[in-house]
Amino acid sequence: MSEKEKIRKRPLPTSVKEVEAYMQDHVGLGTSFDLGVRKLKVLKKDVHLYFINGLTETQFIIEIVEELVGINDKEKLSTHLFDIVENRIVHQAVDRIKTIDELVDQVLSGLIVIVMEGEGTALVIDVRSYPGRTPQEPDTEKVIRGSRDGYVENIIVNTALTRRRIRDERLRFEMLHVGVRSKTDISLGYIEGLADPNLVEVLRKELNEIDIDGLPMADKTVEEFILHQSYNPFPLVRYTERADVAATHLMEGHVVVFVDTSPSVIIAPTTLFHHLQHVEEYRQAPAVGTFVRFMRFIGLAASLFFLPLWFLFVLEPSLLPDAIDYIGPNEQTNIPVLIQLLLADLGIEFLRLAAIHTPTPLSTAMGLIAAILIGEIAITVGLFVPEVILYVSVAAIGTFATPSYELSVANKLIRMLLLILVAIFHTPGLVVGITLFILFLVSMRSFRTPYLWPFIPFCPGAIVHIIFRRAVPGSKIRPSITHSRNRFKQPPK
Repeated sequence: MSEKEKIRKRPLPTSVKEVEAYMQDHVGLGTSFDLGVRKLKVLKKDVHLYFINGLTETQFIIEIVEELVGINDKEKLSTHLFDIVENRIVHQAVDRIKTIDELVDQVLSGLIVIVMEGEGTALVIDVRSYPGRTPQEPDTEKVIRGSRDGYVENIIVNTALTRRRIRDERLRFEMLHVGVRSKTDISLGYIEGLADPNLVEVLRKELNEIDIDGLPMADKTVEEFILHQSYNPFPLVRYTERADVAATHLMEGHVVVFVDTSPSVIIAPTTLFHHLQHVEEYRQAPAVGTFVRFMRFIGLAASLFFLPLWFLFVLEPSLLPDAIDYIGPNEQTNIPVLIQLLLADLGIEFLRLAAIHTPTPLSTAMGLIAAILIGEIAITVGLFVPEVILYVSVAAIGTFATPSYELSVANKLIRMLLLILVAIFHTPGLVVGITLFILFLVSMRSFRTPYLWPFIPFCPGAIVHIIFRRAVPGSKIRPSITHSRNRFKQPPK
């Protein structure tokens, strides 16, 4: 048995003084101002309450103290103090622990632990009240008509928002703890009987094998551990901050990972086309949703191929038909077009970063400075030709129209790579670059799921669902990539 396992199995001392000494030496009792202990005498025995200020409501502590003190007035001296205290605690979540490591973990998680003299078992009361904001609509997933509640940084609130939408007795939220120091709460959400048991087991195994001090970056760090993605820029899981989106995926057989302190959840498995879906498509009529979906597909194509194709026509005007031979810069500057394109593209990225770090009241002024001063003056002095600004802006709009932020940034990197290949090899560079890009996507897997499904491997029925937003009553089969135990969308028998 390892030293770590020995510590975890160390029994709880029967002396409250030994427990207090351990808390002082190892946890910082008396040094950390937020770690508190309330010492009582109940039926002439010492009883200690341990808690963290800020993670526990003061009113709950007062209620528990009143209940314990009231035992002295209503009970006779007894050797069964533990049973008496346990029966007097009226809170709904009370559990027993028997090791010192469990005591420390529970206290630092925001629970109250009651230790009694002469007892090798302690009582844990879940009265956590984490500081945080109330549920509100996510900024990156807004809808014109629909629910306005979204996930927050509290894992308890997030699972409650999900269960409110899925009142199925088979919905499971398995709680795990990751991080030697942070001991972050992670919940594995799935519907038993729908989700693939093999996928659930793989995720459970990957999460349990995470060996790190802590998870300050929450779900992003978890993603890097469970996917081992390295420098692949394309997202292999989907993030969402909307409870209705997560609930929809759960009912399709997906598995959702909740990480405490993160307002977004991880959905697995996913394909490229999951990152192109948006809840707005399902809040409108099927025809309108299909139109919106087509616009997103066009935006994706524009963000990837519009600039490299235009640049190819600039380098080889003979490829242009006579009807559109006007395409290309009508003015000449001393700066190569490739440099202009890269500078303009990077300039828009600088503006995006500046918008993130700029207070909201100043963002409008920053936009005016960028559009009027930088854009106009750059054209006037000959840094850019007007066509470069126009086509880079179109590509940028396509990037912003991509629902997934992670996918939009990955597409921008591919676009720049294609521009460089076109500059070096011209037409062969564009053809070979696009071919290698598609082959790269074909080779990708998200938990054994092909990234370009249902196009590769080819699945005609699923392709119809990808291209057209089908009416919900006509969508009766769950996606095959989830390997759902029940392929048909129907109430459980």
